[in-house]
Amino acid sequence: MTLRDFQIEMRDAIYQRWQEPNVFNVMGVLPTGGGKTVLFSSIVRDFGTPACIIAHRLELVAQASLALNREGIPHDLIAPKDVKHAITKVHHDNHGSSFYRSGSPIRVAGVDTLANLDGHDRWMSQVGIVVPDEGHHILRANKWGKQVLRFPNARGFFPTAHALRADGRGLGRGADGLADSLVMGPSPRHLIERGYLTDYRLFCPSSDVDFSNVPIGSSGEYSAPQLRAATHASNSIVGDIVKQYLKHAAGKLGVTFAVDVEAAKQLAQAYRAAGVPAEVITADTPIAVRSQLMQQFRSRVLLQLVSVDCLGEGTDVPAIEVVSMGRKTASFQLFAQQFGRALRVMVSDEHASAWNTYTDAQRRAAIAASTKPKAIVIDHVGNTIFHGLPDVPRSYSLERAETRTRAKTGVEALKACPECTRPYERFHAHCPYCGYECPPRNRSSPEQVEGDIIELDAAILASLRGDIAAVDGPSDARGTDLVGNSIRKQHKDRQQAQFTLRKAMELWGGWRIHVGETIRDANRRFWYAFGVDVLTAQTLGVRDAAELEARIRTELQQHNVEAQLV
Repeated sequence: MTLRDFQIEMRDAIYQRWQEPNVFNVMGVLPTGGGKTVLFSSIVRDFGTPACIIAHRLELVAQASLALNREGIPHDLIAPKDVKHAITKVHHDNHGSSFYRSGSPIRVAGVDTLANLDGHDRWMSQVGIVVPDEGHHILRANKWGKQVLRFPNARGFFPTAHALRADGRGLGRGADGLADSLVMGPSPRHLIERGYLTDYRLFCPSSDVDFSNVPIGSSGEYSAPQLRAATHASNSIVGDIVKQYLKHAAGKLGVTFAVDVEAAKQLAQAYRAAGVPAEVITADTPIAVRSQLMQQFRSRVLLQLVSVDCLGEGTDVPAIEVVSMGRKTASFQLFAQQFGRALRVMVSDEHASAWNTYTDAQRRAAIAASTKPKAIVIDHVGNTIFHGLPDVPRSYSLERAETRTRAKTGVEALKACPECTRPYERFHAHCPYCGYECPPRNRSSPEQVEGDIIELDAAILASLRGDIAAVDGPSDARGTDLVGNSIRKQHKDRQQAQFTLRKAMELWGGWRIHVGETIRDANRRFWYAFGVDVLTAQTLGVRDAAELEARIRTELQQHNVEAQLV
C-alpha cells in the first residue's frame, strides 16, 4: 500500500512516540477523508504481530474489514456467523475476492461481540497492537476502554478525526481515557489546499424549527426525545430540504442526515415525489442491503440516501457530492464528520491512480476540472452557526474540557446572510458573497455595533476617546503624600501596561491589513476574537491590559505573524 506524505509523517511520529517511556497508546488526529483506515492498515501490516481492530457498530466492522481486504491483508472477523457471511460477500462484490481467513491473528471485532470472547483466549495475550476505530470513544471505564484493557501486551493506536468529546471528558490516561500521547495530522483546510480534499460551498437557509428549549444533557448532546419533537413540530423543514437540494444540487449524489426514522421516511418520500430517487439507510440496515444501496448510489440509480445514525463515523462513500443536514447536534465531532462526508475528491480513475505523484497545483487543477469542483453542504438546522466551520485549525488536548485553558480556539463566530443564505464570519460588515448589509441598529455602545467603531454614535465615540486621553495624560493626583504618590505610581503602571498592549494591538492590526482586511473589518474581528473593542481596550487597567496583551501575543505566535510582516 502507498501512503501519502502526510500519512507517512504521521505514521513515523506515532512510531517515535511508542519509543518514549510510558507511552503505550497514541491518539492520532487525521481529518475525515484523510485516510485513517489506510493508515491503520499500514501500521497493522508493519507490526507483523497479531492485531485487533475494534469497531462499535456492525457497519463499521464491515468498513474496517473492507479496508483490510482492499489492502490484501488476511484477517478474521469476531462477529456473528451471518455478519461474517455478509461481509465476505461484500468483499467479493467490491474487490472481486475476499481475504477473510478464519483463525487469522489479525482480527476485526465488534466491541460488543468482543466482550463475549473468553478472556483466557491465548490470542488476546499475543496481540501486539489494538486499533479501536474512532478513538474518541475510548474512556477507561466505558465498554471501549474495558475491551482495550483486555489486551495486556498491546500498544494502542487510537485514530480519530477530532480529539474531543461532547461531554468534555478527557481522553488522556491522566484524565478519563487511556491515551498517553497525541499526534496531530494536517488540518482539513491544509488537505483542501493541497488537493487531497475538495473545497466546499456552504448554505444555511433559515428554518422554522425552534431548538431554544431543547436541553443539552450530561453527554454533551441534545436530549433525543425533545430534539425529535422540536424537529417534527416544523411545518416546512422536509419541504425546505428537498427544495434547497433541487435549487443548489439537483441531480447530484447526496446524503441527508435526519433526526429519526420517521423523519427519514418523510424525507425519502418527499424526494421521490420531487423526482429524486431516494432510500432510507439506518444503523439497523442489514449489511447486504447496505451494500446494495451503496452500489445503486454509486451508479446513480439512487441520488439520495437519507441517513439515521449512520454514514457519519467511519464511512467511506467517495461519490457524495452534497450533504444536507436535517439533524441538529451539539457534538462538534458528529457535525464535522457529517460535513466531511462531502469533501472526498471525485476525479477520473486515471487521475486517481496518479494522485500521489501530482503536485498540489496539479491536484487542485484536476479537482477544478472534475464533475465535483466543490462539494455542497446545506445546513438547515444551524449546526455551522453553532459550531463554526469544521476546517478551521483547532487545538486539542487529552485533558478534561473544564481544566483546559479558556483562550480562544480559533473558531470564528458565524452568521448566515438572510439574502443569499451563505454563512460568513461575523466580523464582516457586509456579506462577502452578495454584499448584503444588515439594517442599522442601536449605536449607543460598542457591544451593540459588534466592535464597529464607525457605527458608534458621535457622543459615545467622543466619550471613549476622552477615556483614552485620561489614561494617556498626566495623573490628576495632588500633593506629595503617600496617597498621591501611590495614585501616580498606579497611573504610571497603567500607562506602561497600555504601552505594551498597544504595541501588540498595532502588530495584530497590521497583520490583518496585510492579509487584505479593511480597518473596519479588522476592528470587528478584534471584537469577536478578544471580546472587547479597540477603543475600550485602550482604557483597560494593568491586569486586564496584561491579560489581553498575552492573548493577542499568543494568536500572533500561532500564526507566525512577525515573520510574515518582515
